[in-house]
Amino acid sequence: MTAVNLSNRGQRAARIAAVNGVDHYENFPVASVLCPPALRPAIVAIYHFARTADDIADEGDAPAAERLASLAAYRSDLAALYDGRAPGNRWPAVFGPLERVRQRHALPQQPLADLLDAFRQDSLNPVYPDRTALLDYCRRSANPIGRLLLHLYGVSDAVSLRESDAICSALQLINFWQDLSVDLPRGRHYVPAQDAGLHGLDPALPRLDTPATRALLRDLVAWARSLMLSGAPLPLRLPGRTGWELRLVVQGGLRILEKIEEMDHAVLTRRPKLGALDLPLIVWRALWMRA
Repeated sequence: MTAVNLSNRGQRAARIAAVNGVDHYENFPVASVLCPPALRPAIVAIYHFARTADDIADEGDAPAAERLASLAAYRSDLAALYDGRAPGNRWPAVFGPLERVRQRHALPQQPLADLLDAFRQDSLNPVYPDRTALLDYCRRSANPIGRLLLHLYGVSDAVSLRESDAICSALQLINFWQDLSVDLPRGRHYVPAQDAGLHGLDPALPRLDTPATRALLRDLVAWARSLMLSGAPLPLRLPGRTGWELRLVVQGGLRILEKIEEMDHAVLTRRPKLGALDLPLIVWRALWMRA
């Protein structure tokens, strides 16, 4: 969990910038100082695999059909890698390092394929009918990163995987609520229609800050916090640097939720973010985390 945020198109899963300093993916610090040095090449390779796929799906002015075709070619190269065939020559800087990581760490294919599936879905800008549908997206857009990292750390028990999924999905949700003022103008709608309807709102949400939108965000923030806390025991069990870095990730996500609350959930007016002054508080809370 220490390394990569690879969800939510160019702003992916609950960006925790104060803990990492990475421009594109801020939830998980990329090969940070707390990352076990032996695993840094693997983590960087995973990051570049997902970063490149996200750029294919979201950056530039290419039409949707062209983006989908490139994503299909990218997926074919991934399949070739795991079938023992040579990938194409479009992305050698991605698949060369990834092949070395695959061989050295027996990196599983399915989480990588799930990420590509999420990127493809995101490019279609769907509306999510309910929380179950949105969590299914998170299952493919965010949870694979946690599972890949746990694989690198040699952790595979069911409880840890479940808690990892909860943390990653929570980070993704936090990013959604943090970035509403950015996503809505781009036509990206991550608020479940059912939740919006309970507050008399359209799923796309009016761009206006109102008592109804703030009440909706209050419910969504509580949902994300509950999910994060359900996964919070995981870093307390992971040893050494791994556990400490994940503590920072968890506390960074929770701090973003606090900042949304401090602005009375007015995220349609501005994007809350972490700053340098938040880092000491995050570190302090990480030090004192308890089960």
